[in-house]
Amino acid sequence: MATHENHSILVSKIGIIGAGVSGIAAAKQLSHHNPIVFEASDSIGGVWKHCSYNSTKLQSHRRDYEFTDFQWNNRDNSDFPSYLEILDYLESYAEHFNVLKNIKFNSKVVEIRFISNNKEPSDFGGLTHDVSTLTSFQWFSFEFLVICIGKYGDIPNIPTFPRNKGPEIFKGKVMHTLDYCKLDMEGTTQLLKGKKVVVVGSKKSGLDLATECALVNQGPEGQPCTMLVRTLHWIVPHYWIWGLPFFLFFSTRSSQLLYERPNQGLLRTFLCLMLSPMRHAISRFIESYLLWKLPLEKYGLKPEHPFVEDYASCQMAIVPEKLFSEAEKGKIVFKKAAKWWFWNGGIEFEDNSKLEADVVVLATGFDGKKKIKTILSEPFRSLLESPSGVMPLYRGTIHPLIPNMAFVGYVESVSNLHSSELRSMWLSGLVDDKFKLPRVEDMLSQTLKEMEVMKRSTRFYKRHCISTYSINHSDEICKDLGWSFMRKNNWILEAFGPYSSEDYEKED
Repeated sequence: MATHENHSILVSKIGIIGAGVSGIAAAKQLSHHNPIVFEASDSIGGVWKHCSYNSTKLQSHRRDYEFTDFQWNNRDNSDFPSYLEILDYLESYAEHFNVLKNIKFNSKVVEIRFISNNKEPSDFGGLTHDVSTLTSFQWFSFEFLVICIGKYGDIPNIPTFPRNKGPEIFKGKVMHTLDYCKLDMEGTTQLLKGKKVVVVGSKKSGLDLATECALVNQGPEGQPCTMLVRTLHWIVPHYWIWGLPFFLFFSTRSSQLLYERPNQGLLRTFLCLMLSPMRHAISRFIESYLLWKLPLEKYGLKPEHPFVEDYASCQMAIVPEKLFSEAEKGKIVFKKAAKWWFWNGGIEFEDNSKLEADVVVLATGFDGKKKIKTILSEPFRSLLESPSGVMPLYRGTIHPLIPNMAFVGYVESVSNLHSSELRSMWLSGLVDDKFKLPRVEDMLSQTLKEMEVMKRSTRFYKRHCISTYSINHSDEICKDLGWSFMRKNNWILEAFGPYSSEDYEKED
């Protein structure tokens, strides 16, 4: 840890930590302040660069993963681009808007200290955050700091095990997907081929990894890959349901009338109550298609909860094309188990059954909060989590109790790129004093209302997803910026998804 020098240098009004999707979006929108962007690695791209497999592709259609002022190249014909195509798009965006000049690569932030002179938090000239990096003994001082290191990558979420039943007693190899991502094609083949592999986790990363494992183990010499499923979630083959485009069910203004949103008033609350049978019918309609299209019941993969709960928590994953064909050939085996631990030869379950393994790969996600806590000082470190377990963020960006700091990329939605860009626009307006933040009490009240809506929408609310009221959330942000919605463009937005500032007009 670097020691704090007395001669901190004010290098910019704005500091940004992280150069992933959110970081470069924030850097572009705040470019008129000449921000300094700290990136721990030697390149932009975030999880797309450092947490992608050879088979990783975009989960949403590319038109839903596009900056409002920078289109995909026409030569990119894939509707679901590979991670390499996404990286190329992000790098082209950063070069086009000259964002790279603001980035300090190989600059891992190790500590943030808040310096106060007792002025109001809204007075950006009176408060600063001092930032220290691993590669420099210099402290950098900023009036406003934007955290864009995200919830994924860097720090793996490792399950806890009973005493003497952890990875240390296993004679095979244990690794997290964070390490698996660092392997090239030759390295993954060497790791998986001819091995008894267990993949722990059944979300997108686990599905991709199990499929990669099966494809490597073709032929009589190949071993089956076992996917250990802890919690079942709905998966989809594509974005069409019984011949209808998926966005019609959740991503239009009319469809989102069916779902509760914060501050909706008594009339709309009554409307949501009256329309609840339709809401449940839509969920069952989608489930009927998935059960017809995919062999979920055959392999014991049908969740007990409604589909809408997974959508409301941003946990819907597209099935890899060859997942079930490989399962049909016996190359992928599904094993459901809530509790498990290691023995020296593999995995053991609570019914005392054992599964032999040579390699165990943990597709168990990441600890995003710990990543922030390691660099943030007290008392703000303790404020990151509310009693609900979710970080309270006003407009998905500002923690009401942490002054002069913003968090971009921590609230999930249908298109995280679009959400990050729009919140970066909002943040630019805030820094430029185009509007004022409400009182701390009012901001906390708003975050509490949003949390209650999420709790009533899904049991998986801790993922902090706003997908069922995302349009209303965006409207509120645009209203803060002084944009009014142009109703004549409504049909365009409903048909094509994310909208830009061009779909709004400036209020007089």
